Amino acid sequence: MSKIHNAFTVLMGNIPTPIVAAPMAGASGGALAAQTSAAGAFGFVGAGYLTSSRIQEELSLARAQLLLSDADPLPIGVGYLAWQLEKDPSSAAGLLNVSLSNGVQAIWLAFGNSIGRWIEHIRFYDASSGREQKTLIFVQVSSVKEALIAIQDWKVDVLVAQGSESGGHGYSAAPPLLTLVPSILTVLPKDGPPLLAAGGLSTGSHVASLLALGVSGVVLGTRFLMTKESFYNEAQKKMLVMANANDTVRTMAFDRARGTLDWPEGVDGRAIYNKTVTDVDNGVDIKIVRENFNRATQNRDPGQMLVWAGTGVDLVTEIQTAQDVVRELHTDMMERLTFVLTLIAT
Repeated sequence: MSKIHNAFTVLMGNIPTPIVAAPMAGASGGALAAQTSAAGAFGFVGAGYLTSSRIQEELSLARAQLLLSDADPLPIGVGYLAWQLEKDPSSAAGLLNVSLSNGVQAIWLAFGNSIGRWIEHIRFYDASSGREQKTLIFVQVSSVKEALIAIQDWKVDVLVAQGSESGGHGYSAAPPLLTLVPSILTVLPKDGPPLLAAGGLSTGSHVASLLALGVSGVVLGTRFLMTKESFYNEAQKKMLVMANANDTVRTMAFDRARGTLDWPEGVDGRAIYNKTVTDVDNGVDIKIVRENFNRATQNRDPGQMLVWAGTGVDLVTEIQTAQDVVRELHTDMMERLTFVLTLIAT
């Protein structure tokens, strides 16, 4: 396998491909993270709404699949919703510590008003535990202002720029990825953290184009939802396979239906449009919306259940293993990068 050599791949231990599987709540477990990392990319578990014990189960599964002992560092990451930590600070330390005590390579933080507090906790844990290699901290941003805070105040290890094309939650005011990335690159110091791009990316050609633009790696979410290892059920995966580019919408309808309304101001989510969105937009009583949504979820009814998806969903038409996805993305990426070299006259 030909390798990409840049600041991000070196930071992650000389991994061959600068691809990250996003930490998606309700979708990214230990198997998906482990198999992604085993293929030469880097995988995350989405802590989301999981308890400490459930996070431990997923980390134990990842360790088993990677054939590692309890004493070995774990070459995957865990992503946390910072607002979930902020809801109950007394239990937040336990949620973070279960990952830290397992020696995960990275922690991803997003969507919170006190992210700096959790970064301090991670740094203190590393220092007091005598960990040989520090826990790498990924922070997700959607503006130049947020990026500067993460770089200058928090000294993050990896910066993730999330464009408006992303599936799942994001800031509704976020610019498109091809606007956001150059804006951040303009203010990124030469010795600053590697910048990753996220939002609507599904193919190796996408990866190559963002590398050419100047990022050090990319994050894909929807593409990894469409794997055998993701937690999505068969009905949800079928919806993703059948979806086209015009089927997604940014909305808070599904959060209203689920009662998950503690997201920071300005956050909504991109999902496949269906009757749940129509009902909320048309002012149907929220109790009725929730009853219908819960019934649809139980019955796996595509007409009203939730399926998060980014704008690149129509470019993927099959369910694969995570390792096959990584290999296909890497091969396609290398072909595109090689082609770009042919355009340069000497």
